[in-house]
Amino acid sequence: MTRDFPFEKFLNTGSNKNADLLNSIFTEPTAQASQNRSQYQYKDQQPQRDNSISNSMKAVATDSLTAAPDKNLDISPFKPIEDALFSLLKEEIYEPKFSTFIENKIKLEGFSDNIATFSAQTQFIQSTIENSFKPDIERCLQILMGEKYSLTFIKTAGQVSVPGQATSASAIPQPAARNSLTNLLSESPENLERNTGQRKTSFTLNLTPTKEELSEEIESKFIDHMTSDNLGYTIDPHKTFDNFIVGPSNNLAFATACAVSDSPGRTGKYPCLYLYSDSGLGKTHLLHAVANGIYEKHPDLSICLISARDFMKELINAYKDKKLSEFQRKYTESVDVLMIDDIHELKNKNSTQEEFFHIFNFLHDKGKQLIFTSDKSPDKITGIEERIITRLQWGLVVDIQRPDFETRTAILKKKAISLDIFIQDDVLNIIASSIKTSIRELEGSLILLQAHAELMEAEIDVEMARDILKLSDIRDRPCATLESVCKQASQHFKIPVADLRSKSRSKEIVRARHIAWSISKNIVGATFKEIAQYYSNRDHSSVIHGVNKISQQSKTDQSLAKDVLFLENSI
Repeated sequence: MTRDFPFEKFLNTGSNKNADLLNSIFTEPTAQASQNRSQYQYKDQQPQRDNSISNSMKAVATDSLTAAPDKNLDISPFKPIEDALFSLLKEEIYEPKFSTFIENKIKLEGFSDNIATFSAQTQFIQSTIENSFKPDIERCLQILMGEKYSLTFIKTAGQVSVPGQATSASAIPQPAARNSLTNLLSESPENLERNTGQRKTSFTLNLTPTKEELSEEIESKFIDHMTSDNLGYTIDPHKTFDNFIVGPSNNLAFATACAVSDSPGRTGKYPCLYLYSDSGLGKTHLLHAVANGIYEKHPDLSICLISARDFMKELINAYKDKKLSEFQRKYTESVDVLMIDDIHELKNKNSTQEEFFHIFNFLHDKGKQLIFTSDKSPDKITGIEERIITRLQWGLVVDIQRPDFETRTAILKKKAISLDIFIQDDVLNIIASSIKTSIRELEGSLILLQAHAELMEAEIDVEMARDILKLSDIRDRPCATLESVCKQASQHFKIPVADLRSKSRSKEIVRARHIAWSISKNIVGATFKEIAQYYSNRDHSSVIHGVNKISQQSKTDQSLAKDVLFLENSI
């Protein structure tokens, strides 16, 4: 967005001869162009004329008048060559890539010493062309021009626009011209009055964000998303059970959290709940979902949701302000539901552990609801007193595993809907196949893609996803086969391959065999008939039954879900 800014209303510039002369050189109306050129030639011949305007400046002024007779049009003398070049490139380069990175994205600016100079809309487009399309462009230039040219780019971001002047390379003052212009603007008012008449001058104030500013905004969005939530006492109303994606890796934690929100405290089944997982797998989301559920169904209950670190800071302030009794009274008399995130942060904090121990005992004895989260199970937290670890294990301890491929894909689709962006399934599949460790990272990848797509004004495709997210190409990985799945299942379950492929009806062998079938169907993409033939020429209906059985049981059987997930991530 550009606006003409009336500097004359705010600055005491007098006749503003410097700007007037600059305007007279670069912004002449078409009808008077010829007359003004004669006027400049006449003035150059006067003995009193200062020679600060060099020959290069006169060349720039003449070029500007002849190259753009209509100041509302951006006419480049290299446009015919550019159009012919694009016609050749369109036949050489895949059409979606051509329209995304070349057509209306780069501009031919000039030729010099067998070097063809271009400008690009963004740094990303420039780097993509230099890395991927430079040989194609140079080859087409050689065909078109009859000799070899090297490709180079100029930086165009942040240039000041002069009204009525094209922004092509031919209209941009060269170093000699800029030096002459600097000398000219340093002339005294008396000399300027002799050299030019007074004219009204206007400047263009460019408010469009630069490429660097847009890139910083993209990075800021991603960092804000990836940074762990600072909970404090605020419950996020957007984290609910409705937008939590359930899969085999988290179905038990989800079901337990729902039960707690329905019947918290002594009236429910789980007055003490402990959730643990690696970072970014949904613990915090479930914690907020429980808080929102309790607030909706039991508005009379007082909920305290706080991180372990904030709990410790509050206790320190209570000691400092000599208000320890108020701190104790708040948690023992005013809280019905105590939810502490990242309880492992209390390790080696002996005074805080002492107060937490007494608060836990008091609330548990009164039948209040207690919920804690951590990155590891209670028995594996170091620096925590044994009596506290024992109490954390009193209730139900549930772990959340890494999501499987189907769950990761569902998470991406849900996030794409919330961001209101369209992404093809093949793009979602490559992201889900490459990012396996964190839901937060999965969602952050879509935020990055959305921001870059808006910056480039291009559709998100597989190549863009690989370039921006630095994803490894799944085509470069060893392909999973029926044989590799069978060998991996054999190693994991310690069952010989021959037994897995046999018709043995042993319970352990049948379970491992059905898991191998399920992975062969979902990951390898084999048909039921192909799986049946590989496993001792069975009837394909047996394979269908086994795959469906694993799909249903993994929703409730946590041990089975772990085995399936481990094998999927190992292949």
